[in-house]
Amino acid sequence: MLEHDVLVIGAGLAGMRAAIAARASGANTAIVSKVHPVRSHSNAAQGGINAALTDRGDDWEDHAYDTVKGSDFLGDQDAIEVMCKSAGRALIDMEHFGVTFNRDDEGYLGTRAFGGQRRARTFFVGDFTGQALLHVMFEQLIKSGVRRYEEWFVTSLIIEDGQVCGVMALEIRTGQVYAIRAKTVIFATGGLGRIFEPSTNALIVTGDGMALAYNAGAQLMDMEMVQYHPTTLAGSGVLISEAARGEGAYLLDKDGNRFMEKYAPNMMELASRDVVSRSEQTEINAGNGINRCVLLDCRHLGEALIMEKLSQIREIGIDLAGADMIREPIPIRPGMHYMMGGIKTDVDGLTNVPGVYAAGECACVSVHGGNRLGANSLLDTIVFGERSGNHAAEAARSVDYVEFNVEQAVRNEEKRIQDLLDRPGYGDRIASIRLGMGESMNRNLAVYRNQEGMEETLSDLELLQERFKSVPVENKGKVFNTDLIFALELGFMLDCAPPIVVSAIDRKDSRGAQARIDYPNRDDENWMKHLVVGKGETGPEITYAPVSITKWQPEERKY
Repeated sequence: MLEHDVLVIGAGLAGMRAAIAARASGANTAIVSKVHPVRSHSNAAQGGINAALTDRGDDWEDHAYDTVKGSDFLGDQDAIEVMCKSAGRALIDMEHFGVTFNRDDEGYLGTRAFGGQRRARTFFVGDFTGQALLHVMFEQLIKSGVRRYEEWFVTSLIIEDGQVCGVMALEIRTGQVYAIRAKTVIFATGGLGRIFEPSTNALIVTGDGMALAYNAGAQLMDMEMVQYHPTTLAGSGVLISEAARGEGAYLLDKDGNRFMEKYAPNMMELASRDVVSRSEQTEINAGNGINRCVLLDCRHLGEALIMEKLSQIREIGIDLAGADMIREPIPIRPGMHYMMGGIKTDVDGLTNVPGVYAAGECACVSVHGGNRLGANSLLDTIVFGERSGNHAAEAARSVDYVEFNVEQAVRNEEKRIQDLLDRPGYGDRIASIRLGMGESMNRNLAVYRNQEGMEETLSDLELLQERFKSVPVENKGKVFNTDLIFALELGFMLDCAPPIVVSAIDRKDSRGAQARIDYPNRDDENWMKHLVVGKGETGPEITYAPVSITKWQPEERKY
């Protein structure tokens, strides 16, 4: 029997930090990941991690205010205070773990400016900070002795009498199904970017944890808040890091004008992400772009700086757009990047389902509210990953394993998977359904939204869900059956997409990432609240929760 006090699902930064913390607290801890841990999507975080260090004359309250303002005042201020107070120690912990952050000429940790913040408080490793953190975290995971189930895919969460019992998981290498008992389960499975097409997210980012938790009775929150990053590469949708603008890059229209002075005269290209994305899209819609793009200009930064701090995105521009940013601007446009919403948790990661926790992008604490500041995501994973691991380990000390019929659970899951494999026919395709979903979501729930478009996507999703019921899995084998994995992932994505659309339709105002053409103003009187989604008998059901306000009253947001 496989059993652990704390079972972490997902081995990105949040998952590994949670597992390390739980193990340090004395819990029998294991981590499950559908990919090798260093292939997790945390790799893709390029720009840096925010922290207010007092020896720089910075203050956590300034960081917290910038975060609250960036959230368009939808972020919960008690949770934001926890994150920003913890940021300095979290950063130093990472440095002590072995992360080689950039340093200035005097040997101090170097910073760069990031959007929506009045001070340069973003610490970084070139333009591959996430990768640097991830590899160091994996070393610490090995050192800790945490049991690793690498390339195992969690297919369902086991709940008995309202209490978590563990999970069902498929060992991808053999195709064998296992039950893993656990006293507590922490979801750290990342976002759901591949619901949209294109997206900056890796192909593995399919909303697995959100869907598993939602289907088991956990609540989702802020699901309408989907971040479109201002700088994704034309054609491929690959991320061009905010680090470029942090180092001083310009955004230009087709005539070479820095158009951000019209929209954010004080912070220009370093306004919050939602503001910059809307500004770009407005210019594109007005015909001021080139081939539905605007231009990111780094030429004035000079070759030396670009090669030292932006070498990776320079290579991306050359390889995927045929443009060398040392010599020419590169074409960019807003693209789906991050999910502010997710599994509703408290500041210790606990959900409404006893024993179930969540941390990282799959969770909604809500520290990001309507719009996440760049470089707060890595901070979120580390602060709340650690808190979740500590709390889950403590909770596991006072409870026993919940009994359930393991043999029957395995048989049921094997049958469910075999039913998928036994579907006949070669007509429809998993990829076709996935593309249809992604293009509809990107068409109607992107930078700008309206009622008619969102209702169209809701209808599209109903048709796609019906098609999914009979879509065949063409590979009938057991060993490394990626076709089967793609089918299971598509099912999770089709579970997650309707809560996004239903929430966006329900919110009748514009704030943060939700920009409705038919409701263009922020309406604090009626919509200063969180939308909470539970799974009902006929689909997503919405209730409301208050926004926690501790010291910063909502005000008009200007940059």
